[in-house]
Amino acid sequence: MFAEPWQAQAFALAVKLSEQGHFTWKEWSAALASELQSATDRGEPDDGSHYYEHWLAALERLAQAKGLTNGEALAARKEAWAEAYRRTPHGKPVELGNEE
Repeated sequence: MFAEPWQAQAFALAVKLSEQGHFTWKEWSAALASELQSATDRGEPDDGSHYYEHWLAALERLAQAKGLTNGEALAARKEAWAEAYRRTPHGKPVELGNEE
């Protein structure tokens, strides 16, 4: 079902946020459908290879719309992960510290 661990984590995060009442599953489904339609409108192939990238984009958009995060916080977190990746020796697990 999941090709990479991050895909399972993104899936679990969407489920957990919905369970906690941050958004309904109907809202989630609409956000994902919108993201998939946007990809189709951009002419991206519908072969399933980017499904969880669309899932993550929908989750980020919905989390921002619900006030759970903002674009600046997401950008900072992504950069922190990129930096952690760059400093991690090949073959070792990437770990993100507690820096905010």
